[in-house]
Amino acid sequence: MVRIEKTVGVLDVQGAVREHLLALKTLGIKAVSVKRPEDFNGLDGLIIPGGESTAIGRLIREQGLEDRLRAFHNEGKGIFGTCAGLILCSTDDSHKTNDLRLGFIDMEVKRNGFGRQVASFEMPLKFEGIDQEVEAVFIRAPYIQSVGPGVKVLAAVDDKIVAAEHENVLVTAHHPELTEDYAVLIYFLDKFVDESEFNE
Repeated sequence: MVRIEKTVGVLDVQGAVREHLLALKTLGIKAVSVKRPEDFNGLDGLIIPGGESTAIGRLIREQGLEDRLRAFHNEGKGIFGTCAGLILCSTDDSHKTNDLRLGFIDMEVKRNGFGRQVASFEMPLKFEGIDQEVEAVFIRAPYIQSVGPGVKVLAAVDDKIVAAEHENVLVTAHHPELTEDYAVLIYFLDKFVDESEFNE
């Protein structure tokens, strides 16, 4: 395993934080939890994990993280939103008016698009930019209903978009941290954390 001198933060307000930290450490990445605005200092990338998007958005505001998140995005640093993180990164304002939308990617999102918890599923997923199918776990997952100009679609399930990217932001509806298949995390590190020499 190659050790990489890069630091990736995981937004630590609610959701699958521990699993992302462990997955990043397995890949030799220095992984830190991000709870305060000063925790963004020195980061090369950031993951906004799955969880409950309304709760995460509320806590982002309560803990004074919204402006720092937007500044981090404007700096061009890599951001990866998974599941609830996908919703938060969208421009979709069709839900409750007090829900936080960071507006990093122009897209409309269907929350819980594949059903409730009991409808969660796992499947091999074709993902553009990755040679082999990836193991994808969907838990109360959203899907992307439509994307705006310049947004690249990376994966779909039954014509429902489940992964996309634009500029320095990657989003997936599934949880790449919940399997031992780290191909999507490696894709993020390669392309968005500026690690062309990254090797598994």
